[in-house]
Amino acid sequence: MRAYGFTADGEGFMELPVPEPGPDELLVRVDAAGVNPGDWKVRDGAYGIPPPAVLGRECAGTVVGIGDDVRGFAEGDEVFGGNPGMVGGWAEFALVTASFAALRPEGVAPETVAVLPVAAGTAFDALAELDLPAGATLLVNGAGGGVGVAAVQLAAARGLRVVGTASPGKHELIARFGGVPVAYGDGVVERIRAAAPDGIDAVFDLAGGDALRTVASLVADPARLRSVADHALVTELGGRAVERNRTTAVLTELARLVAAGTLDPHVTEVYPFDEAGAALAAVESGHATGKVAIRISG
Repeated sequence: MRAYGFTADGEGFMELPVPEPGPDELLVRVDAAGVNPGDWKVRDGAYGIPPPAVLGRECAGTVVGIGDDVRGFAEGDEVFGGNPGMVGGWAEFALVTASFAALRPEGVAPETVAVLPVAAGTAFDALAELDLPAGATLLVNGAGGGVGVAAVQLAAARGLRVVGTASPGKHELIARFGGVPVAYGDGVVERIRAAAPDGIDAVFDLAGGDALRTVASLVADPARLRSVADHALVTELGGRAVERNRTTAVLTELARLVAAGTLDPHVTEVYPFDEAGAALAAVESGHATGKVAIRISG
């Protein structure tokens, strides 16, 4: 099969055998795969995954094989999910973790669900942990990226008031999805207070570093701080890193919200498989305006 990943000699296409599904695994003929910052970080050694390895932390396609002890899926099912070890999705065939897979709703494109497990899944888990009541105010610190855009929409669907920090070019997007945009930089605390005069009840941080430290004081209870960008600092400040709840139930709910029109993962670019390298470069550049997907087949 054809796959895209990295070897000791660099990044590119490879010819590999079709993998065999093991326990809690589905073998999927891949239609589309998501592209995330974690993909280039895997390539650069951040997660300790040695070469050679196929990139791709999430994908969607058709089940063509089922591992031992898997229940709830059958060959021919259209599914999406996360990959074992968070690699392997950029290939004609990929393994998907059955306990972190769900059925693709009819009428929803493969590239739309392929980008849900990492970004929208992270946002869903953060909001579930915070469990704010309707009417509370959430600050999404770094709301312009894939996780942030999903967080704004999911929080609004929970009845929360949402303030999102972002660069000016992302402000219209945040407002469209139900948030109040605020610019980064000097004076950001004052701008947030003006946007939320009744105060901030919780912070979901996607920026880390000084950007997190600057806004942390806005929440009275540091236990209401969550971050996926700076685990050490959020712990120092009294908050917590977001714990991922990679389950079928989470993905099924996200798919339901997409099918209902409540959640738009905001896929703005879909690259053909031949241009997988360009897709990765677009995300690595930091200039992608929405979620990026790769169309593997079709």
